[in-house]
Amino acid sequence: MRRFSKNSSLSHFSEINLVPLMDLTFVLLIIFVITTPLLEQSIKLDLPSGGELDETPAKPEDVATVEITPQGVFYLEKRPVTLDQLANTLQLQYQTNPKLIIHIRADEKTDYGIVASVVDRCQKMGLTSLSLQTEFEPHTP
Repeated sequence: MRRFSKNSSLSHFSEINLVPLMDLTFVLLIIFVITTPLLEQSIKLDLPSGGELDETPAKPEDVATVEITPQGVFYLEKRPVTLDQLANTLQLQYQTNPKLIIHIRADEKTDYGIVASVVDRCQKMGLTSLSLQTEFEPHTP
């Protein structure tokens, strides 16, 4: 910016206007505060405790996540499905990707028979790469 001084020569401001930067910062802060809860990757389940961390995680395209609520509702990739729809979709995914790994996340209050029915259906279709997910508890010395 330029301005004329008293002696009528041209001089420059040596200041930076911080108001637009502060506005941008506040807008970004609001956006992150609003969108962070929406980025939650899974359904709220209380997984049983135990297990260890997987040292060689699978590629995301090779994993299908099945989630089971305490009421026995099935979710495949966060979409509610019936047991038959679940089996058909998993079989189609396995035909297109033979490296498919099925992660089964069931709430600890879910009836064991419901989890066993999913495992049984998968095994009958030849899907043997199953992983029952648990809550990791670090070992304290």
